[in-house]
Amino acid sequence: MVKIKICGMRRPDDIEYVNRYSPDYAGFILSAGFKRSIEYQTFLTLSASLDSGIKKVGVFVNEPLENILEHYAEKLDVIQLHGDEDSDFVNSLRKNFSGEIWKAVRASSPDVIEKADSLNCDKLLIDSYVKGLVGGTGKTADLDVIKKAVFHKKFFLAGGLDSKNVIAAIKAVNPYGVDFSGSVETDGCKDEEKIKEIIETIRRN
Repeated sequence: MVKIKICGMRRPDDIEYVNRYSPDYAGFILSAGFKRSIEYQTFLTLSASLDSGIKKVGVFVNEPLENILEHYAEKLDVIQLHGDEDSDFVNSLRKNFSGEIWKAVRASSPDVIEKADSLNCDKLLIDSYVKGLVGGTGKTADLDVIKKAVFHKKFFLAGGLDSKNVIAAIKAVNPYGVDFSGSVETDGCKDEEKIKEIIETIRRN
């Protein structure tokens, strides 16, 4: 069964919804400057209420390694690196973090995916490519680019997935998991019915 990640937890209601419908992962944007970013204390409060069966993913964009290790590492199951982190960064994190490390990569070309595959991380998260943006674009990733890439790590597919296109995307590229954020929101907030619909759609197929 393909794994499900709901990203961008910001409110107690968001935690209530994912606890109710039980995706495999819940993501928290822990670097500042993005529309779904949350403060450290908010993260502590929200993550404490998350069902223990749902894994906590911290999303970081070019965050100083020291900040990740000092404040977040012991509280996360997964660290997702969504910036320009290189092999030295990943290797240093690996030495100090016992959970999984995921490297996000934008599907601009097969070469970019293959380069990320060479890093000492556990999984990739393949997102859509929009020049100048690191994620959260709402645009669907180029599945043809993913098909052409030669890589070996399991991966999450992200970018513009919703209940209408997700099954076709899963069949096309066979991801380990799928990642949702904006498509399960209404007016910028997580929508319980959309979360319910997308999880039920995946699990009945």
